[in-house]
Amino acid sequence: MSNQPIVKRKWNWPRILRRGLLENIAIALIGLGFLMLFQPFALVLYTYSFITMLVGTFMFIIVSKFPE
Repeated sequence: MSNQPIVKRKWNWPRILRRGLLENIAIALIGLGFLMLFQPFALVLYTYSFITMLVGTFMFIIVSKFPE
């Protein structure tokens, strides 16, 4: 019997549902919504800018609870 400690993984989540990638996507959505809000070219982009920032913010709040 070896003397190595047994390390149990606390989370058994798929790699795609880890915090790092999804947090970056949420931050990109917030930044995209900000750029859409302050662009002077298309009214459609301005119209959906708040929804884009809101989705990114909610996504960031939820994803920040995920394991690393």
